[in-house]
Amino acid sequence: MQDGNALAARLDIGPDEDRTSGSREKGLNRVLHILEFLHTTQRAVGIGDLAKGVNAPRSTTYTLVRELVDAGLLEMAGDGNRVYFGKKLYLYGMDYVRGNDLLRRGRQEVDNLSRETGETSELCMLQSGRYTIVHSSPGTRPFRISSATGLQIPLPWTASGRLLLAGFERAAIEDMVSEDDLLLPDGRRLRLDDFIADIATAKATGHCVTSGLVDAYTKCLAAPVFSAPGKVEATMCLVVPIDTSEAKTGELIALLRGRAASLSIPG
Repeated sequence: MQDGNALAARLDIGPDEDRTSGSREKGLNRVLHILEFLHTTQRAVGIGDLAKGVNAPRSTTYTLVRELVDAGLLEMAGDGNRVYFGKKLYLYGMDYVRGNDLLRRGRQEVDNLSRETGETSELCMLQSGRYTIVHSSPGTRPFRISSATGLQIPLPWTASGRLLLAGFERAAIEDMVSEDDLLLPDGRRLRLDDFIADIATAKATGHCVTSGLVDAYTKCLAAPVFSAPGKVEATMCLVVPIDTSEAKTGELIALLRGRAASLSIPG
Protein backbone atom coordinates (compact mmCIF):
# COMPACT_ATOMS: atom_id res chain seq x y z
CA MET A 1 0.00 0.00 0.00
CA GLN A 2 2.57 2.55 -1.10
CA ASP A 3 -0.13 5.15 -1.78
CA GLY A 4 -1.54 4.80 1.74
CA ASN A 5 1.93 4.94 3.29
CA ALA A 6 2.75 8.14 1.42
CA LEU A 7 -0.45 9.75 2.62
CA ALA A 8 0.14 8.56 6.19
CA ALA A 9 3.62 10.04 6.11
CA ARG A 10 2.23 13.36 4.86
CA LEU A 11 -0.26 13.36 7.75
CA ASP A 12 2.44 12.39 10.27
CA ILE A 13 0.56 9.17 11.04
CA GLY A 14 2.83 6.48 12.42
CA PRO A 15 4.72 5.19 15.46
CA ASP A 16 7.57 7.73 15.31
CA GLU A 17 7.85 9.14 18.83
CA ASP A 18 9.11 12.45 17.48
CA ARG A 19 5.79 13.10 15.74
CA THR A 20 3.30 14.91 17.95
CA SER A 21 -0.37 14.14 18.20
CA GLY A 22 -1.01 17.79 17.37
CA SER A 23 0.66 17.57 13.97
CA ARG A 24 -1.17 14.33 13.16
CA GLU A 25 -4.49 15.89 14.12
CA LYS A 26 -3.80 19.01 12.08
CA GLY A 27 -2.94 17.01 8.97
CA LEU A 28 -5.96 14.76 9.32
CA ASN A 29 -8.27 17.70 9.94
CA ARG A 30 -7.05 19.37 6.75
CA VAL A 31 -7.82 16.25 4.75
CA LEU A 32 -11.28 16.06 6.30
CA HIS A 33 -11.86 19.74 5.55
CA ILE A 34 -10.90 19.14 1.91
CA LEU A 35 -13.33 16.24 1.60
CA GLU A 36 -16.12 18.16 3.34
CA PHE A 37 -15.59 21.24 1.16
CA LEU A 38 -15.82 19.17 -2.03
CA HIS A 39 -18.94 17.45 -0.72
CA THR A 40 -20.55 20.80 0.08
CA THR A 41 -19.49 22.38 -3.22
CA GLN A 42 -20.71 19.39 -5.28
CA ARG A 43 -18.33 20.11 -8.18
CA ALA A 44 -14.67 20.03 -9.17
CA VAL A 45 -12.74 23.09 -7.97
CA GLY A 46 -9.35 24.65 -8.59
CA ILE A 47 -6.58 24.29 -6.01
CA GLY A 48 -6.67 28.02 -5.26
CA ASP A 49 -10.40 27.97 -4.53
CA LEU A 50 -9.96 24.79 -2.49
CA ALA A 51 -7.20 26.38 -0.39
CA LYS A 52 -9.41 29.41 0.29
CA GLY A 53 -12.38 27.18 1.08
CA VAL A 54 -10.49 25.20 3.72
CA ASN A 55 -8.48 28.20 4.96
CA ALA A 56 -5.11 26.55 4.34
CA PRO A 57 -1.94 27.66 2.54
CA ARG A 58 -2.01 26.94 -1.18
CA SER A 59 1.28 25.03 -1.01
CA THR A 60 0.01 22.79 1.80
CA THR A 61 -3.27 22.20 -0.01
CA TYR A 62 -1.46 21.34 -3.24
CA THR A 63 0.74 18.81 -1.43
CA LEU A 64 -2.21 17.16 0.32
CA VAL A 65 -4.23 17.04 -2.91
CA ARG A 66 -1.30 15.40 -4.72
CA GLU A 67 -1.07 12.73 -2.01
CA LEU A 68 -4.84 12.17 -2.08
CA VAL A 69 -4.76 11.85 -5.88
CA ASP A 70 -1.92 9.33 -5.63
CA ALA A 71 -4.00 7.37 -3.10
CA GLY A 72 -7.00 7.36 -5.47
CA LEU A 73 -9.22 9.34 -3.10
CA LEU A 74 -9.26 12.41 -5.36
CA GLU A 75 -8.92 12.85 -9.13
CA MET A 76 -7.89 15.75 -11.32
CA ALA A 77 -10.75 16.91 -13.51
CA GLY A 78 -11.22 18.90 -16.70
CA ASP A 79 -8.01 20.62 -17.74
CA GLY A 80 -6.11 19.02 -14.87
CA ASN A 81 -6.24 22.16 -12.74
CA ARG A 82 -9.37 21.17 -10.85
CA VAL A 83 -9.92 18.35 -8.37
CA TYR A 84 -12.85 16.22 -7.24
CA PHE A 85 -13.60 12.90 -5.56
CA GLY A 86 -11.86 9.81 -6.90
CA LYS A 87 -13.09 6.34 -7.79
CA LYS A 88 -11.72 4.80 -4.60
CA LEU A 89 -14.14 6.87 -2.52
CA TYR A 90 -16.98 5.55 -4.68
CA LEU A 91 -15.82 2.00 -4.01
CA TYR A 92 -15.61 2.70 -0.29
CA GLY A 93 -19.13 4.08 -0.45
CA MET A 94 -20.39 0.93 -2.15
CA ASP A 95 -18.73 -1.12 0.60
CA TYR A 96 -20.66 0.94 3.12
CA VAL A 97 -23.94 0.30 1.32
CA ARG A 98 -23.27 -3.45 1.21
CA GLY A 99 -22.35 -3.51 4.89
CA ASN A 100 -25.21 -1.36 6.16
CA ASP A 101 -28.41 -3.39 6.35
CA LEU A 102 -30.71 -0.40 6.90
CA LEU A 103 -29.32 1.52 3.95
CA ARG A 104 -29.42 -1.52 1.67
CA ARG A 105 -33.05 -2.34 2.50
CA GLY A 106 -34.02 1.33 2.68
CA ARG A 107 -32.82 2.04 -0.85
CA GLN A 108 -35.01 -0.76 -2.15
CA GLU A 109 -38.04 0.46 -0.20
CA VAL A 110 -37.55 4.02 -1.50
CA ASP A 111 -37.40 2.81 -5.10
CA ASN A 112 -40.49 0.64 -4.61
CA LEU A 113 -42.41 3.48 -2.97
CA SER A 114 -41.62 5.87 -5.80
CA ARG A 115 -42.81 3.37 -8.41
CA GLU A 116 -46.02 2.63 -6.51
CA THR A 117 -47.01 6.23 -5.77
CA GLY A 118 -45.45 8.12 -8.68
CA GLU A 119 -44.05 10.60 -6.14
CA THR A 120 -40.47 11.51 -5.26
CA SER A 121 -39.35 9.28 -2.40
CA GLU A 122 -36.34 9.66 -0.08
CA LEU A 123 -34.45 7.94 2.71
CA CYS A 124 -32.98 10.57 5.03
CA MET A 125 -30.59 10.56 7.99
CA LEU A 126 -28.91 12.99 10.36
CA GLN A 127 -25.34 13.79 9.29
CA SER A 128 -23.14 16.54 10.75
CA GLY A 129 -26.16 18.34 12.16
CA ARG A 130 -27.95 18.41 8.81
CA TYR A 131 -30.84 16.56 7.25
CA THR A 132 -29.14 14.47 4.58
CA ILE A 133 -30.75 12.59 1.69
CA VAL A 134 -28.92 9.25 1.55
CA HIS A 135 -31.07 7.87 -1.27
CA SER A 136 -33.65 9.46 -3.56
CA SER A 137 -35.92 8.12 -6.29
CA PRO A 138 -37.74 10.59 -8.59
CA GLY A 139 -41.45 10.36 -9.20
CA THR A 140 -43.20 10.10 -12.54
CA ARG A 141 -44.63 13.63 -12.62
CA PRO A 142 -43.68 15.78 -15.62
CA PHE A 143 -42.05 18.35 -13.33
CA ARG A 144 -39.03 17.42 -11.26
CA ILE A 145 -38.88 18.12 -7.53
CA SER A 146 -35.44 19.15 -6.32
CA SER A 147 -34.10 16.07 -4.54
CA ALA A 148 -30.68 14.50 -4.85
CA THR A 149 -28.71 11.90 -2.94
CA GLY A 150 -26.15 13.61 -0.73
CA LEU A 151 -28.08 16.88 -0.53
CA GLN A 152 -27.91 18.44 2.92
CA ILE A 153 -30.59 20.84 4.10
CA PRO A 154 -31.08 22.71 7.41
CA LEU A 155 -33.19 20.60 9.77
CA PRO A 156 -35.94 23.23 10.35
CA TRP A 157 -36.77 23.26 6.64
CA THR A 158 -37.95 19.64 6.57
CA ALA A 159 -40.52 17.25 7.98
CA SER A 160 -37.74 14.71 8.48
CA GLY A 161 -35.75 17.16 10.58
CA ARG A 162 -38.55 17.29 13.13
CA LEU A 163 -38.54 13.50 13.44
CA LEU A 164 -34.76 13.04 13.40
CA LEU A 165 -34.49 15.34 16.43
CA ALA A 166 -37.27 13.60 18.37
CA GLY A 167 -35.78 12.53 21.69
CA PHE A 168 -33.03 15.18 21.68
CA GLU A 169 -32.80 17.55 24.63
CA ARG A 170 -33.46 21.22 23.95
CA ALA A 171 -29.80 22.13 24.56
CA ALA A 172 -28.64 19.63 21.92
CA ILE A 173 -31.16 21.01 19.41
CA GLU A 174 -30.00 24.56 20.09
CA ASP A 175 -26.40 23.48 19.46
CA MET A 176 -27.34 21.98 16.09
CA VAL A 177 -29.66 24.69 14.79
CA SER A 178 -28.14 28.06 13.89
CA GLU A 179 -29.94 31.33 13.27
CA ASP A 180 -29.29 30.90 9.54
CA ASP A 181 -31.00 27.47 9.67
CA LEU A 182 -34.19 29.14 10.87
CA LEU A 183 -34.29 31.45 7.84
CA LEU A 184 -36.38 29.81 5.11
CA PRO A 185 -35.55 30.20 1.39
CA ASP A 186 -38.45 32.64 0.91
CA GLY A 187 -37.18 34.95 3.66
CA ARG A 188 -39.52 33.89 6.42
CA ARG A 189 -37.91 33.15 9.79
CA LEU A 190 -39.04 30.30 11.99
CA ARG A 191 -39.06 30.70 15.75
CA LEU A 192 -36.89 28.18 17.56
CA ASP A 193 -39.64 27.59 20.14
CA ASP A 194 -42.09 26.76 17.35
CA PHE A 195 -39.61 24.36 15.77
CA ILE A 196 -39.05 22.58 19.08
CA ALA A 197 -42.82 22.36 19.58
CA ASP A 198 -43.10 20.82 16.10
CA ILE A 199 -40.51 18.21 17.11
CA ALA A 200 -42.59 17.24 20.14
CA THR A 201 -45.73 17.00 18.00
CA ALA A 202 -43.97 14.85 15.41
CA LYS A 203 -42.70 12.52 18.13
CA ALA A 204 -46.20 12.18 19.60
CA THR A 205 -48.00 11.57 16.29
CA GLY A 206 -45.37 9.30 14.75
CA HIS A 207 -45.17 11.25 11.49
CA CYS A 208 -44.74 14.79 10.22
CA VAL A 209 -46.09 16.92 7.38
CA THR A 210 -44.64 20.30 6.36
CA SER A 211 -45.93 22.55 3.61
CA GLY A 212 -44.21 25.28 1.61
CA LEU A 213 -40.98 25.39 3.61
CA VAL A 214 -38.30 24.59 1.01
CA ASP A 215 -40.47 25.93 -1.81
CA ALA A 216 -44.03 27.15 -2.26
CA TYR A 217 -45.17 24.24 -4.41
CA THR A 218 -44.49 21.11 -2.36
CA LYS A 219 -45.14 19.51 0.97
CA CYS A 220 -43.10 16.81 2.63
CA LEU A 221 -44.47 13.74 4.40
CA ALA A 222 -42.14 11.79 6.68
CA ALA A 223 -42.25 8.75 8.95
CA PRO A 224 -39.54 7.56 11.36
CA VAL A 225 -37.33 4.49 11.07
CA PHE A 226 -36.19 3.28 14.51
CA SER A 227 -32.87 1.56 15.30
CA ALA A 228 -34.00 1.03 18.91
CA PRO A 229 -37.13 1.89 20.88
CA GLY A 230 -37.44 5.67 20.82
CA LYS A 231 -34.28 6.21 18.73
CA VAL A 232 -34.96 7.56 15.23
CA GLU A 233 -32.20 6.39 12.91
CA ALA A 234 -33.68 7.57 9.60
CA THR A 235 -36.87 8.71 7.92
CA MET A 236 -38.77 7.70 4.83
CA CYS A 237 -40.23 10.67 2.98
CA LEU A 238 -42.48 11.58 0.09
CA VAL A 239 -42.31 15.01 -1.56
CA VAL A 240 -45.69 15.80 -3.12
CA PRO A 241 -47.45 18.80 -4.67
CA ILE A 242 -48.74 21.21 -2.04
CA ASP A 243 -52.30 20.90 -3.35
CA THR A 244 -52.44 17.13 -2.67
CA SER A 245 -55.81 16.51 -1.01
CA GLU A 246 -56.09 15.71 2.69
CA ALA A 247 -57.55 12.29 1.86
CA LYS A 248 -54.66 11.44 -0.45
CA THR A 249 -52.15 12.81 2.05
CA GLY A 250 -53.61 10.55 4.72
CA GLU A 251 -53.28 7.52 2.45
CA LEU A 252 -49.66 8.33 1.70
CA ILE A 253 -48.82 8.86 5.39
CA ALA A 254 -50.30 5.46 6.24
CA LEU A 255 -48.23 3.87 3.48
CA LEU A 256 -45.09 5.66 4.65
CA ARG A 257 -45.56 4.59 8.24
CA GLY A 258 -45.99 0.98 7.20
CA ARG A 259 -42.84 0.98 5.08
CA ALA A 260 -40.83 2.80 7.74
CA ALA A 261 -42.00 0.28 10.35
CA SER A 262 -40.82 -2.57 8.13
CA LEU A 263 -37.31 -1.08 8.20
CA SER A 264 -37.31 -0.45 11.95
CA ILE A 265 -35.79 -2.68 14.61
CA PRO A 266 -38.71 -4.33 16.47
CA GLY A 267 -39.11 -3.04 19.97
